[in-house]
Amino acid sequence: MSHAAPVTVLGLVEHWADRMEVAGLSQADGFGQGTLTAFDEAAWLVLWRLGLPLDELDEVENQPVAPADVAQVATLLEARISTRRPAAYLTREAWLQGVPFYVDERVIIPRSLIAELLVDESIDPWLSEATHRVLDLCTGNGSLAILAAMAWPEVAVDAADISSDALAVARINIDVHALQSRITLIASDGLAACPGPYDLILCNPPYVNAATMAALPAEFRAEPALALAGGEDGMDFIRSLFLNAAAHMSENAVLVLEIGNERGNFERAFPELEPLWFETSAGPDQVLLLTRQQLA
Repeated sequence: MSHAAPVTVLGLVEHWADRMEVAGLSQADGFGQGTLTAFDEAAWLVLWRLGLPLDELDEVENQPVAPADVAQVATLLEARISTRRPAAYLTREAWLQGVPFYVDERVIIPRSLIAELLVDESIDPWLSEATHRVLDLCTGNGSLAILAAMAWPEVAVDAADISSDALAVARINIDVHALQSRITLIASDGLAACPGPYDLILCNPPYVNAATMAALPAEFRAEPALALAGGEDGMDFIRSLFLNAAAHMSENAVLVLEIGNERGNFERAFPELEPLWFETSAGPDQVLLLTRQQLA
């Protein structure tokens, strides 16, 4: 009597990647929240459920998986497929630039391209010895504020959001990373309650235009619309920000702003501005920089 070959970690990943593809979960359907393919998403969830390092599939791919663990993986992956809830909401964890963050349905899943610029030092040429105060506006779960505090140990960071729910999640992350003494949370509608003046403002605002919002897949509709929807052309929050930003900036300050796929709408809304565009993994037209002088 022959025994079935044991299920391996890689075998589980491949099985569930196939299941997700058959179920119609494609990149367009929500693998933009931390992973880019069904295989990557399956690997992340399988490794997380098994308590294995999330970046070491190659080292454990041939490891056998006990039947009870196979069943636990199945419960998690079936939930991902049937509910269309983002993986990060199922695991309560998201990674950005190699740093783990707590997330739940109170915040959007951190994926800001500004994180790349913090880690690869792309913003550093615009900073100086005089850079002491940084604002992360629309902080969400606090990830950019935390990465900024890690990148620049000498700065104080304010992290502001209109959502008290988001600030509660940011508080969890600031505490986990022991940055309470460096990061101050502020409940603020835009810049209204932010004291300033700031030497650098980071902002990943709600910028999704109305047509795109209406067509979002279920995974993205599971996120707080407040953090995504930017009005008819996606620029509502940004218009308000530009009216007030200069008054909250020090003389040589800069604003680093993420606008995603909305460059066309941005240029129609602000034809007189000539921002600097950063190169990111998503291309050269999703994150921009403006000086205080340009905004004044």
